[in-house]
Amino acid sequence: MSAECSSYLSADKVLVSGFSCPRPGGDARAVFCCGFQDVKYCCDDPHSFFPYEHSYMWWLSVGALVGLSIAAVVLFAFIITVCVLCYLFISTKPRSKLDTGLSLQMA
Repeated sequence: MSAECSSYLSADKVLVSGFSCPRPGGDARAVFCCGFQDVKYCCDDPHSFFPYEHSYMWWLSVGALVGLSIAAVVLFAFIITVCVLCYLFISTKPRSKLDTGLSLQMA
């Protein structure tokens, strides 16, 4: 079993000629054409070809980092708020017990 990787323009706009998988001297299990439209290679997973440019995945990564950063800031603000509220609750409690108006005496 073998696959044909068609020729493509790399990210540097250089024409890379097509090739067959597996490549001579490469892994014999790498029989599928994998990668992106501008970066292709042989691999053993039939579902690893993505019809996008490689830079598309970079923007997904940047978006994920921005989203995670915002979530981390929100979580940090929540934790700080909880700590401040707990401190205020503990520090504003009366030091002595309140007089309930009932005096308990032992019989």
